[in-house]
Amino acid sequence: MRTLYPNRTRRPPADEPETLADAIAGNVIGQPAAVESIVRYVEMYQAGLAPEGRPAGVFLLLGPSGTGKTKTVEALAAALHGSEKSLLRIDCGEFQMEHEVAKLIGAPPGYLGHRETHPLLTQAKLNAVTTERSSLSLVLFDEIEKAAPSMTRLLLGVLDKAALRLGDNTTVSFERAMIFLTSNLGAREMLRVLNPGFGFESVARHPGQVEKKLERIGINAVRRKFPPEFVNRLDSVVTYQPLDQASLNRILDIQLEQLQGHLDTRLGPRSFTVEVTAAAREFLLARGTSAEYGARELKRVILRHVTQPLASAVARKRVEPGSTVVVGLAPDASSLELDFGPDAPRRRRSA
Repeated sequence: MRTLYPNRTRRPPADEPETLADAIAGNVIGQPAAVESIVRYVEMYQAGLAPEGRPAGVFLLLGPSGTGKTKTVEALAAALHGSEKSLLRIDCGEFQMEHEVAKLIGAPPGYLGHRETHPLLTQAKLNAVTTERSSLSLVLFDEIEKAAPSMTRLLLGVLDKAALRLGDNTTVSFERAMIFLTSNLGAREMLRVLNPGFGFESVARHPGQVEKKLERIGINAVRRKFPPEFVNRLDSVVTYQPLDQASLNRILDIQLEQLQGHLDTRLGPRSFTVEVTAAAREFLLARGTSAEYGARELKRVILRHVTQPLASAVARKRVEPGSTVVVGLAPDASSLELDFGPDAPRRRRSA
């Protein structure tokens, strides 16, 4: 019998309760230090020992693209609230102009557009991303370095006193919130360290030295970009490490499992099993991962080369319910193809 996903992420035995760290690490691969740093602050909040008058935690997540910075916050939301969407996300790329930052707090009374401008950071919106399972709100400022400087000044009071005054003079409390700032600061310099040759081989040779050097690069980039009073209000600056080949394999496993779960949920009794050969896995990894973008492109590559051909086969009723579809490498090695198994008509389709 062929193994469907040989590098499956480790899960605790049935009689062993899954910890918060286990739940996050099951979706955030290859970043144990980042997970541990965040979990410590969550446990302080859950124990009632978080500092008063400050947010439950303030984190700046640095590192190369595609290493799991945003995914960490989503995985934490899923672990605490049951859904990756249970967080308040601010895309800082939408606030590159000074006047756009005012959208976060709304225009004060008397100013043009006061009634039409609804602030994005309100107490109601913070409370809306909590659940009965946890009262902790997660706030994500994605790619903070893209925002106008006034965003940094606006956040100073939030990071220090856990309070934000809106345009209508009401105050929003962030004492029951954990704030995450993601950034690609130093990413280009990190890539030069990671990729003196090609691929991930250079990282594997001296992993300890590389990790320390990436941390120094990240910290120096943060200090050049942000004022000292802003940096001093951060509880933790976490530098994400490059993903090795084992981590990339595990990420591929997770995404293929998610595809199988999606098929089972959407198709119900018409569902079938998808099996990916070793050669097809190498094809997906070669096109979906890189030193520059990590695993960011992998989901898109799976969509194009696996999901879309499967959808076409289902629409044309070429897949029997309960059968096994094998995804393999085409003879010319330039694409993938689907084998519908011995019980179905033997048809192949290039992906």
